[in-house]
Amino acid sequence: MAEENTHNNNQKEHNHNFGTSIESRSNPDRPGRQFYIPSQIVSEFAQKGRDHLDQPFRAQFLLALTAGSFMTFGAVFSILLSIGIDAKGLYYLLSGLGFATGYAMVFISGSVLLTEINVLLPTYVFNTQAITQRTILKFWLSAYIGNIIGALFVAIVIQLSGSLSDPFYIELSKLLDKKMKFFDQGRVVGWFQILISGIMANWLIGMAAFLTTAARDITGKIIGTTLPVILFVAGNFQHSAANMGYFSMATLATDKYSWYEFLFMNIIPASIGNIIGGALLVSLLFSYAYKDDIRSAIDHS
Repeated sequence: MAEENTHNNNQKEHNHNFGTSIESRSNPDRPGRQFYIPSQIVSEFAQKGRDHLDQPFRAQFLLALTAGSFMTFGAVFSILLSIGIDAKGLYYLLSGLGFATGYAMVFISGSVLLTEINVLLPTYVFNTQAITQRTILKFWLSAYIGNIIGALFVAIVIQLSGSLSDPFYIELSKLLDKKMKFFDQGRVVGWFQILISGIMANWLIGMAAFLTTAARDITGKIIGTTLPVILFVAGNFQHSAANMGYFSMATLATDKYSWYEFLFMNIIPASIGNIIGGALLVSLLFSYAYKDDIRSAIDHS
């Protein structure tokens, strides 16, 4: 009996760590599952949120800087791939594919991106009372400011390099009009439209994190990141971290819009929407659905 219990415990541990179903163990003809199940994914979210909070401030801030830097690289690549593309479907596909490069670098490197922690941190908060509001606010602000500084830094370096040609800036100008079009109907209406658009954007980025965490190999993680990113780029859903990359380039390259218009008339309402979308539509929803599994994983980690 003791030997049988030991075998069962080992089997359960293997299933939890590697996502292999019990059925595949009992049936040799059935392949092992190549992804983590949803409850395991949300447990990973909570643990990643905890791990980010446990890092020293300098690490949090440096990783936020790298995430912001990757956003500008993604923005630049997004524009470069879409130059001269008239077919809308292909334009959206290539633009999204370019920006997904930035997100893939963020997710896989463990960098601290504002809109990702809008999913990871609330998942941990919803399932533990071990942290204070001051700790949360300090971490969130460090990510926000670090992302902006990192995005601006890469934009400055790119501008100083003189690497980009006129077609890039023409395409950038068109993109800015698309990002700022919400205020054609008035500032109040436009502000709330951006907020709602931001909710949808971080809902999708939350699912990008979901799919990326589910994957067990590098190819799966990149594909899992790419699909939701293409969707939010094609839909013109306002994502504050993404716009930090675009607007950093625009602030240095054109006077069509001022920096405070980018900040107060896009990034801030988009950020509020991003928090709502990530915290409620991903973290809270899945945390409630899998609350027993998540609490067990946190308690035993």
